[in-house]
Amino acid sequence: MTKTPETRTPKNWTGADDSMVESAIRRGASRRDLLKMLLAGGVSLAAADLVLGRAGMALAATPVKGGALKAAGWSSSTADTLDPAKASLSTDYVRCCAFYNRLTTLDQNGIPQMELAESVESGDAKTWTVKLRKGVTFHDGKSLTADDVVYSLKRHLDPAVGSKVAKIAAQMTEFKAVDKNTVEITLASPNADLPTILATHHFMIVADGTTDFSKGNGTGAFTCKSFEPGVRSIGLRNQNYWKGGPNVDSFEFFAISDDNARVNALLSGDIHLAASINPRSTRLVDGQKGFALSKTTSGNYTDLNIRLDMEPGSRKDFVDGMKYIVNREQIVKSALRGFGEVGNDQPVSPVNPYHNAALKPKAYDPEKAKALFKKAGVLGQSIPVITSDAASSAIDMAMVIQASAAEIGMKLDVQRVPSDGYWSNYWLKSPIHFGNINPRPTPDILFSLLYASEAPWNESKYKSEKFDRMMIEARGMLDQAKRKEIYNDMQVMIAEEAGTIIPAYISNVDAINDKLKGLAPSPLGGMMGYAFAEYVWLAA
Repeated sequence: MTKTPETRTPKNWTGADDSMVESAIRRGASRRDLLKMLLAGGVSLAAADLVLGRAGMALAATPVKGGALKAAGWSSSTADTLDPAKASLSTDYVRCCAFYNRLTTLDQNGIPQMELAESVESGDAKTWTVKLRKGVTFHDGKSLTADDVVYSLKRHLDPAVGSKVAKIAAQMTEFKAVDKNTVEITLASPNADLPTILATHHFMIVADGTTDFSKGNGTGAFTCKSFEPGVRSIGLRNQNYWKGGPNVDSFEFFAISDDNARVNALLSGDIHLAASINPRSTRLVDGQKGFALSKTTSGNYTDLNIRLDMEPGSRKDFVDGMKYIVNREQIVKSALRGFGEVGNDQPVSPVNPYHNAALKPKAYDPEKAKALFKKAGVLGQSIPVITSDAASSAIDMAMVIQASAAEIGMKLDVQRVPSDGYWSNYWLKSPIHFGNINPRPTPDILFSLLYASEAPWNESKYKSEKFDRMMIEARGMLDQAKRKEIYNDMQVMIAEEAGTIIPAYISNVDAINDKLKGLAPSPLGGMMGYAFAEYVWLAA
């Protein structure tokens, strides 16, 4: 029987399960309390320490109840949504994590753990059985049932919904409510990653029949008091939360697009967390008493996208030339102020076990770039490049690339456009533009979203039937060594053939008031994978 991936639990861990540990943590149990609980269950001290470490219990203080949490993200628009299926920005993810739950979630090591599900199991990686927790209710008082799960998952297959993960969900071909608390999911072909896929933000569970998402009626830690797209949202502690409730009484979230303004709002005491600040703005926090930087490197990146179906990207020599004119080390040093790692033009980051470390980044080679530009017939032409603060560090990256190109007579006309509306008006549309991709836990999700021929976010319009076949083959493969070999080859194909230039994997930096406690790393990105509001607390 294939179950959820190995959770690295010590062999003598029999006294209590992880959900009990997490529940005790959220009720305010101290590390000492949990150690007593584990040792009483027959767990060795060393094993107990491993369990507590995985549960995020390396705590210097006991959680405090109460307080009004306020935080600011960096991007927002009138297209903001509380519909998990349509979520496309970090702002959407933060709110969905506050109001809803998933069947599974990921721990700090990227290992799936159960959330609304008690178990997710399969004997062949094609037909999966999901057992639901009992006693879970939506904000409106309705009990969670299998019908809610079936409805939530089937929505992604309805073209009228416009799900952002429709291509990923398409592999789920049949859903069956076996009984009130059991769901059977059948896939078109085996996929060992399903428990991980279900942990991504779009697969939040909503109530059966929901069409109005403005109230955020989920099973999550907060009930929605108000939501104004492009303005703000306010959540109140869910008094009936099945996990025991968040630590704070309320949670207000909004966006401040300008990095310096976002940091200044933190320093002035208006907010407790300034999310994903630009590396150049970290100097405003350095040395400031009462404030700190929280760094997470988990696969986020800003990329330069060259559409292969439009001029000049339809000329391969131009695309190759751009890859050689990008000074990656300089981008990490100056644009990112050292908060990042050099990238090799493919989306699987070094923190992922499937990362192809043998694929070396293209060296900065101006002369080779010049020869390629000349061969493409574009040397000396003015080439528009769209950039915006909407994509983290994109403006600074554009300046570095523009300066390098100018030295060889290549004119890149960098055009800075407003953050508001950037993702609707420029991303995926302009011939050359910047994107910003949040971390995804598996190569298959990254490839399905970004590089498959029919991927919804195919930023450079890359198309390869061979790549598509390899993606399907690797998806259901249980031989991990062979799977890694295929993923290695696919990363090479992306780096060599696609029009996405990924100069660096960015370390996400959140600036926080030191009264904000409990913030921990997550493989799904900064702000604890956007789920921080449920877990943090405000010290007195």
